[in-house]
Amino acid sequence: MMLEKVRKYIDKVLEWIVIVIMAVMVLNVTWQVVTRFVLKNPSSFTEELARYLLIWLGLFGASYGVGKKIHLAIDVFSSRFKGKSKCYLEIFLALCTFFFALFVMVIGGIYLVSLSFELKQISAALRIKMGYVYLAIPISGAMIMFYSLVFFVENFSELRLMGKNTAKGNHNGMD
Repeated sequence: MMLEKVRKYIDKVLEWIVIVIMAVMVLNVTWQVVTRFVLKNPSSFTEELARYLLIWLGLFGASYGVGKKIHLAIDVFSSRFKGKSKCYLEIFLALCTFFFALFVMVIGGIYLVSLSFELKQISAALRIKMGYVYLAIPISGAMIMFYSLVFFVENFSELRLMGKNTAKGNHNGMD
């Protein structure tokens, strides 16, 4: 299915984004330690960069976690159900996640990004526009929306398949 190919591609992209962010964070924090304790002249940008990288890591890691269904709160609910009940619950959870990501992360994030660009907010040490830092919110929200849509389609298809199997089972039993 086309949706599954796109999902695998987004999974790979997210994996690499998270890996690269982690690698840059490790190098950045290592440089911070070296400049502070070895060179006795702390770098002025490393703390701020680590903070912004952590924001991006958290948001993209959350998107990846949603895509892999390893979000604890969602798993705790759905693991207690079976069959149609589980499908209905997962459809409900996918819709809730989709609309949260849409309204809070994408729409709210776009508003935050545009407002920070409009106000010309600049970071103190790195001197970059804060809109670039906040851009992680709507991007990760869009990814969460995509994964929610995939889960909705999967569960809806599974529910339809269950309905067809039940109808076939009842029909065969009558013959």
